[in-house]
This record gives sequence, C-alpha cells and structure tokens, in this order.
Amino acid sequence: MDINISQLTAIIIYLIGMGVIGVIATRMTSNLNDFVLGGRRLRGEVAALSAGASDMSGWLMLGLPGAVYVSGMGGAWIAIGLATGAYLNWQFVAKPFRVYTEVANDSITVPDYFENRFRDKSKLLRVVSAIVILVFFTFYTSSSLVGGAILLESSFGMDYTLALWIGCGVILSYTLFGGFLAASWTDFVQGILMLLALIVVPIVVIYELGGWNETLQIIGEIDPSYLDITAGATIISVVSLLAWGLGYFGQPHIIVRFMGVKSTKEIPKARLVGMTWMVISLFGAIFIGFTGIAYFEVTGAPLENSETVFIMLTQVLFNPWVAGFLLAAILAAIMSTVDSQLIVASSALAQDFYKQLFRRNATRKEEMLVGRIACLVIAIIAIFLGYDQDSKVLELVSYAWAGFGAAFGPLIVLSLFWKRMTRNGALAGMIVGAATVIIWPMFADIGGIFNLYELVPGFILSWITIMVVSLLGKAPSKEIQDEFDEVKSILKKS
Repeated sequence: MDINISQLTAIIIYLIGMGVIGVIATRMTSNLNDFVLGGRRLRGEVAALSAGASDMSGWLMLGLPGAVYVSGMGGAWIAIGLATGAYLNWQFVAKPFRVYTEVANDSITVPDYFENRFRDKSKLLRVVSAIVILVFFTFYTSSSLVGGAILLESSFGMDYTLALWIGCGVILSYTLFGGFLAASWTDFVQGILMLLALIVVPIVVIYELGGWNETLQIIGEIDPSYLDITAGATIISVVSLLAWGLGYFGQPHIIVRFMGVKSTKEIPKARLVGMTWMVISLFGAIFIGFTGIAYFEVTGAPLENSETVFIMLTQVLFNPWVAGFLLAAILAAIMSTVDSQLIVASSALAQDFYKQLFRRNATRKEEMLVGRIACLVIAIIAIFLGYDQDSKVLELVSYAWAGFGAAFGPLIVLSLFWKRMTRNGALAGMIVGAATVIIWPMFADIGGIFNLYELVPGFILSWITIMVVSLLGKAPSKEIQDEFDEVKSILKKS
C-alpha cells in the first residue's frame, strides 16, 4: 500500500501536539510523587477522561468494533457489563479510595496502599502485588502495541515488526519524561479525539448506506441473527461478557486516577463526565462494527482482519486529511493506555522493589531514573510478546483485565468497606485470584463451566479466600481499626 502523505502528515501533527504536552508536564515533574501521581492535583474532568481513555485502549477502536463485525449485536453484552462496572467503580470506590490512600501514610502506588493499609512490615503484600502488576501489565501493554502495529501496517503498508517499534518509541518519548501529568493531560486530549471519531464514523457510514432503516435491512438480509442481541447466546457466554465489569475494581491504571484527583469534591463531576464519555464511546464503537457489516457487504469486499473495520472505513469514506486525524484517534486510544500502564508498572519497580528492598535511602533523582529505566524495559518485553502477527488485541486485553480484576478487585473493595480484613487475608486472596486466572484457561478444552471467562471464578475465589482467611486469623490491630474509622469519619463529613 502506498503511503498517503496527507494522512501521515495529520498523524505527525497530532504526535507533535502530544509531545508539546509532554514537555510542559516535564517542567512540573520533579520527584517520584509527581512522576507517579502528579502531586494529587488533577481536576475532575481531566481525571475522568484520563481514566476513560487509559481504560479503553486500542480495543475500543479495534477489538470491540471487530467483535461486533463478526458477531453482530451479540457483541454488545460486553459494553453493558463495562458501563455498569465503571459506574459502580466511580460511585462506590473512587471517593473512599482517594481518602484512604492519603490517610494511609500518603500512599502513592497501589502496592504502597496495600502495605500501609495493613501495616505489613514483611513487605510481602508490596512485593507480590508489584509482581502481579508487572506480569499482567506486560501483556496489557503488548496488546496496545499490537493495536498500534495493526494501524500502521493497515494504513501505510508498514512492516508489522517495524510498526511495533515505531509505535512504542513515540509513546516512550513523552512518558519517560513527563510521567503521570503527561499521561493524564495527553489522555484528556486523546479522550476528546476518540469521542469525536466514534461519533462521526458511524454517522457517515449510515448516511452512505442510505439511512438507518436501509442499514438494518442490509444487515438483516446478510444474517438476521446479527440484529438479535440474544442470538447464539448462552448463560455462560452472557455472564462472561457482562463480567468484564467486575474487572474495573482492580485495574491499577484506572484507580490510580482516583488517587490523583485533587479532592473528593471533584469526584461527582468526574463521574458524570467519565460515564457520559464512556457510554457514548461504547455505543459509537458498537455501531462502527455493526454498520461495517453492511458497508463491506455492499461493496463486496469483506475484511480479512475484523479488527481493521474502523481503519478501513476511515480510508474509504473520508478525505485523506480527515482520515488522518480519525486514524490518530486510534493511535490516541493506544497511547493513552500504554503511557498509563508504563507509569504504574515503572512505579512498581522503582517504588515497590528498588526503593523498599534495595535502596531505602535512594535520592529523588535516583528513583526517577529507575522509574524511567523500568518503563523502557517493560516496553521492550511487551514488543517481543507482540511479535506474533496473529495476536488479537481483544484476547490479550481479556487476559490482563482478568488478572488485575481477580487479583486486586476483591482486595480493594473489601479493604475499603470491611474492617475485619487482615494482611494474611489480603495476601491469600491476591495470590488465589491471580493463580485462578492463569490456571483456569488450561482446562478450556474440557468445555462447560471452564468456558466461563476466568475473571469470574478468579474474582469469586479471591473474595471467599480473603473473608475465610481473615476470619480464621487474629483481628486487625487497634491502630488499623482506628484508621479505618478515621477514613469513614472523613467520608461522612465530605
């Protein structure tokens, strides 16, 4: 495929803009607290769009439309689950987590919070949670880089492997230096760009097909089951798709936005902005895949790779300059997730491994350097995981999402609302949740219940383990219980 200069120029303009934001953020990043958490000074709307953009990643623009393109409206169950989970996360977790992380010795990372919340002097909670973050974020980051490579390969005929390296290099160029602020501010801009693209593209496709009724007629003639959300659905498949919503409670790159909000007063505004953005974006992604079925059937050119449906629609329907900025929206979705993941993963290495286990007296500059080196190493490993050109964005995201949801979700929720929870319960639950996600898919060939999304058994078993182990052990110390009561008192006043 020949390189379209107009599209390439539009993308370059976009990338330069993100670079400028990164440079500005660098001037405000002087220590690890700034690098990891932005000094807890995010406005509500920035936190909301940043959380949404870093959450959705390339799967919103590639994976979800691709799934709907293949299965029709049956793929919409996942969107229902995600919207429900995201709302519950903002409604019940955001405010107490923001307060608790500050009260618990001003925790700036998720492992930091676990250790401080349970007064874990053994460092086991910190180390195990950091390992979970590094393992699953490497897969998550790889999924986003694969999405970027698909974009560059499909749009510009670029070699897939070269595209992996170029996409990663662009993201590292601002994440390494600007840290959390650069990630959050660029995510805010990227979230707006993603929203516009997800609104514009399906509207234009429907117009080209002659209207909504004509679109439905074409799809119905292809296969009536595409119009039925229950077609081919089983209890296990529906529960598996809806269960994606459970994952929200344990995603470090999302809940860290709660920690970074400047005050709890910003939470209601953030929830409204974030949920509005999310619902519109999810509907847009669904309709891109859905209308793509009709469009490519009419043109007689069905797609070989379903996850390129958004890319191909922009190529054939829009002026090259407009297409360039629409393609930049895909890049925005990818970049907004990778930068956030790299920040959280690098903080786990710098703050939770290096400083705590090896160099407790490390200087600020030394911590920053280690964090940036960690970003680079994790990105390189993710690139090599993405070398397989048959990799599917949605499959990689699914595995990482389940890992975090099962390992951290029950732990975070119960730590905020259950006074009797203990360190041993937290540790056991985290290990059981992560192990279940790893082991469960190994029995998929058996079928039946083992076809259930691994997040479901992982979440349930982790929750039960935390409660059982906590109740069998000694009650938390008075210091821990008093801190729990202090947090509740602050929340009541706010």
